[in-house]
Amino acid sequence: MNENKENNAVQLRTRLKTLRAAQNPLDTNRGALLIRGRLYTWLATNVTRLREQQRPTPRSIAAFWSTPEEPQLQPLLRQWVEEEGYEVSLPVVVAPDAPLEFHTWGPECPMREGPYGIQEPVSGPASPPDIVLVPTLGYTRAGDRLGYGGGYYDRTLAALKESGHPFVAIGIAWATGDMTGMGHEPQPHDYRLDGILTDKGWAVPAPEL
Repeated sequence: MNENKENNAVQLRTRLKTLRAAQNPLDTNRGALLIRGRLYTWLATNVTRLREQQRPTPRSIAAFWSTPEEPQLQPLLRQWVEEEGYEVSLPVVVAPDAPLEFHTWGPECPMREGPYGIQEPVSGPASPPDIVLVPTLGYTRAGDRLGYGGGYYDRTLAALKESGHPFVAIGIAWATGDMTGMGHEPQPHDYRLDGILTDKGWAVPAPEL
């Protein structure tokens, strides 16, 4: 990335974080509830169709531990594990320039603080994910994502694709992250997401499993 593009990305992140912070807390809570509801419905609908077609259904979901500023996914992750029997995993940072590893998580799983202050499960590696939920600060309607600048998810999703294991990647974002008209230019290494879900609905249409 050249210096101008890097500076533009830094400015975009600052702007998007400001917009995110300015949300009404009531809208934030309501928006997170709507995101969880739409995610649950999307997965349940796809699983029903796949079962009717006698096709394999997804079992492994790589999610993320929401920070206070992000849409809160934790209640849905708990429901998926306890009521639906899915294998849920969370990302673990293993090295600064390496892909993330996904380790198994459950409501009783011990957690520790990772290098960036985000909680990580103290467990072992999970199965390769069928679905990856990706924390997304900014997005375009084409599925381009702006993250927090570490490049972890670009590396991780590229490595998963290279492994040959089929999966869908869904960005989870606030609608304030829409970068339309903000001059964002995706880079060659940026991984384009299959769908993006916000508190206002699917900004990039929901993918079919």
